[in-house]
Amino acid sequence: MSYEVFARKYRPQTFDDLVGHAHVSRTLKNAVAQNRLAHAYLFVGPRGIGKTSTARILAKSLNCVKGPTVTPCGVCDACREITSGNSFGVFEYDAASNTQVDKIRELIVERVKIAPTRGYKYKIYIIDEVHMLSPSSFNALLKTLEEPPPHVIFIFATTEVNKLPLTIVSRCQRFDLHRIPANLIGQHLQFISGKEKITLEPAAAHAIARGAEGGLRDAESMLDQLVAFCGEKISENDVLNVFGFTSEQTVIDLMRHILRAETPEAIDLLHQQSENGKDMMRLMSDLIAYLRDLLVFKAKPDALKEDVDPAVQKSLGVHAELIAMDRLLELIDQFAAAEGRMKWAPNKKLHFEVALIKAIQSLGQATLDEVIEKLGELRDGKTRSPAFAKATADKPDTPSAAPVTAGADRGHEKSRPKNAGVTAPGYNKIAEAAAAGDADPNELWQKVLAKIPAKGLLRTLGESVRPIGIDGRNFLLGHSPDDRSKIEVLASVNNRRQLEALLNETTGRDWSVKFVAKDGILSRAAADAAKPAESFKDDPLIQEAIELFSAQIKS
Repeated sequence: MSYEVFARKYRPQTFDDLVGHAHVSRTLKNAVAQNRLAHAYLFVGPRGIGKTSTARILAKSLNCVKGPTVTPCGVCDACREITSGNSFGVFEYDAASNTQVDKIRELIVERVKIAPTRGYKYKIYIIDEVHMLSPSSFNALLKTLEEPPPHVIFIFATTEVNKLPLTIVSRCQRFDLHRIPANLIGQHLQFISGKEKITLEPAAAHAIARGAEGGLRDAESMLDQLVAFCGEKISENDVLNVFGFTSEQTVIDLMRHILRAETPEAIDLLHQQSENGKDMMRLMSDLIAYLRDLLVFKAKPDALKEDVDPAVQKSLGVHAELIAMDRLLELIDQFAAAEGRMKWAPNKKLHFEVALIKAIQSLGQATLDEVIEKLGELRDGKTRSPAFAKATADKPDTPSAAPVTAGADRGHEKSRPKNAGVTAPGYNKIAEAAAAGDADPNELWQKVLAKIPAKGLLRTLGESVRPIGIDGRNFLLGHSPDDRSKIEVLASVNNRRQLEALLNETTGRDWSVKFVAKDGILSRAAADAAKPAESFKDDPLIQEAIELFSAQIKS
């Protein structure tokens, strides 16, 4: 006797055997029990989730010797013939290989007039991947589908319902079979392992279920392959090594590095996975799935209790405190776009690396909403500490230069004032003064520097130049002639635009940043190195930082 694979051996034979489709099985069972049968059914869903199996179960329920019944016996001639696929009353067609209108007319349209034979109560036509039929075939089928004989029932299955004519869909009872939750797939795999006398670790079953992405048939095929590879004992590492999957802990660690702006550690982890032969597309997909879970967790923490392991639930709780909802949405958009590029790229790791670096940099940049809120706070004087307010008391019309840092949105959303007005007192005065040419370039530059995130190329650029004047709408930034090549690299179009945007936000006026080579200009790092630490103590920003963080200056 030849070997029978798990996907066929453990194919569901009754409605109660269906995994993850309680809404479908309940409706069909009630329809059979109450004799409220439609003349056409449409099962919609991705591959390997039980569309054709459900159609066969319905056919057995209607043609079983006990039937119609919700519990077909499985041993009568009709049940055995339907299960084996060679029934005289249930006809299965693959629409991909029977697309021509002549074949459809011959196989279906002409035969429906003939009554069922050999004791069958119904003639049932199961058409798999029905969306593959040609338009002419649909037209030939349409009239029969609209007014079929009472002994005929059509069951259609498709993975792409959008390709079906609406005239076909409207004549069917539609059932959407969704992807099966990972926990149900894991339980089913454990059931099969028990029957086959196989030791399957719970973590291994969960890894298979995650890799199957909601497809039970794929999960059963993977288990079959693992048994051939490992024998009677299967561990999580076996699953990860055979299929190139990434463990959940690796995804959690990668997410932690991203949220903590640990770029070197994130890149190292990515390289380790690549060197170990892990699938970069799968890792990206797992990362996006984790971001989705994190998004749902932030919106409703209890929504994932049944679908997520306790360890992952705990990590979601920790990470949810480190990122705001709007930032999380941005990360999902960025990684989804990177995943689209990776599909067609020969070097997938390169695009993954770029996506990681961009994601970490974006978390360190102030969003427009945060800038507006901070500007409102500064204009209203709400964020000034006593020391800073005293230091700027002689400049009542000048807003303080409190920095907008990346940490402003991490776990402190509730502490930020809401609805900061863009027309707060003092705003127009500042804009008018700047427009009139009264702005001090050094003062404006200090405010811009305070808004630049602590990490990234923009911060390096800001510390490599010095303001040397204003020429109309041109804001002139000087640099040492020795740094010309460095400035050319740093002063990209994107960085220049960011500086111009920060100047605009600070003054309410449009600017054009110009870089000028000039002798005698030291970078900020060089100037700070030559400046004694004691000279910083009287700086208002330093005083504010010392008071805010209870810090002290050490030599």
